[in-house]
Amino acid sequence: MLGKPVADYLQTHRDEHLSKFFELLRFASVANIKGKPDQCHLAAEWLAGVLAEIGFDAVVLPAAGKPNVIASLHVDDKLPTVLIYGHYDVQPADPLDLWESDPFEPTVRNGAVFARGASDNKGSHFAYIMATEASLRGGGNLPVNVKFFLEGEEEIGSPNLEPFVKEHAEKLSADLAVISDSGFFADDVPSITYALRGLAYFQVTFNAQANDAHSGMWGGVLPNPINALARMIAAMQDETGRIMLPGFYDDVSELSDEERQAWAKLPFDEKATAAALGAKALTGGETGYSLLERRWARPTLDCNGIVAGYTDRGAKTIIPAQAGVKISTRLVANQDPGRIADGFKQFVADHTPEGMTSTVEVLTSARPLLLSTDSPAMGAAKAAVQEGFGKAPAMVRTGASVPAVEIMHRLVGLDAILIGFGSPSDNVHAPNERFQLDRLWRGSVTAAAFLQNIAAGPSKW
Repeated sequence: MLGKPVADYLQTHRDEHLSKFFELLRFASVANIKGKPDQCHLAAEWLAGVLAEIGFDAVVLPAAGKPNVIASLHVDDKLPTVLIYGHYDVQPADPLDLWESDPFEPTVRNGAVFARGASDNKGSHFAYIMATEASLRGGGNLPVNVKFFLEGEEEIGSPNLEPFVKEHAEKLSADLAVISDSGFFADDVPSITYALRGLAYFQVTFNAQANDAHSGMWGGVLPNPINALARMIAAMQDETGRIMLPGFYDDVSELSDEERQAWAKLPFDEKATAAALGAKALTGGETGYSLLERRWARPTLDCNGIVAGYTDRGAKTIIPAQAGVKISTRLVANQDPGRIADGFKQFVADHTPEGMTSTVEVLTSARPLLLSTDSPAMGAAKAAVQEGFGKAPAMVRTGASVPAVEIMHRLVGLDAILIGFGSPSDNVHAPNERFQLDRLWRGSVTAAAFLQNIAAGPSKW
């Protein structure tokens, strides 16, 4: 139970915290911004300064790309250490003409602040900063040892995260991690995420002759990489949506009846979701599974882009020399990206026609994650969400991948609890991104209660 002094501090300092939050939102911390210098370094320095002002030992550490922030406050060797992860980088704001207000000048409308990064992920991790400040200044001290790890490249796939974590593993060591980069199942359904899908992402290239050739002179003689690529892609899934890569389903962890029953009770309107996406129907994936099962608990394979031949206006009669495709597979519990890559490469080799060569490049990968919903840490999280939002959280999975979770689990040995406060209606990655101010307040209470609950739990996590 959160102490009254901490709760009172959060209540009486709302205006001050909101002003600080707006300062953070004004940084155009876009990791892949084009045309002008980004503000990632400025945002990182600002965050380190705010954490240092609260009482943390905070540093901005260089990485191969954008810098990361690590801050720590050690209270007592006998207390557990909690690592709080978030990311300060944001998506580009384009298209700017669809924003109702400046994406980097926070504006409050109808109880929400509109700005790029408000929900993803500045709002949620700032709620944890508010919670630690309230614990220190309102409650007298933190109930546990706390570290912050705020990354600067999550929105571009965390390409430099693994070597950074390896280099700074000691600084990131803790008893458990809480990840702020998650959200609610629905606007009024506070949630804890206990599973993430993994990822294996490939680029395939088919090569034939040395140069593009005249299709009238050489059609029917030269092999066509586009045609071959299309046949290979079509063969990757059967008519039921089942993926045909060798060994693809060998390690898939099946859903329990308890999970199926719990998901069936979640408030989900399939027609409304399709309409919001501008889709006629939500028919992708394997037959025989519910929509949530397909999103959260079944592996997928999708083409993400094809580059081949002549694509400009008008006609150009050629047989292209080369064709390429980018393909992503989302993986579920127990699937190994390395084994999936082996099966993928074998499939491509088996479907490379005579007269052509093929190459497969693994662009990125991440392991799936499935956490116990009955652990002491999960119990502390459930109680904290109940206290902050006044109702028990839904236990949900997500179809996305968060590379930091898997990397820290593998390299630092940290199990993670995912408690974020965003919403599906927040327009994440889209124009007019927003974050409900009530989520900021209640999220800070939840975060403070979580730290208090961890302190009251077992000495070892």
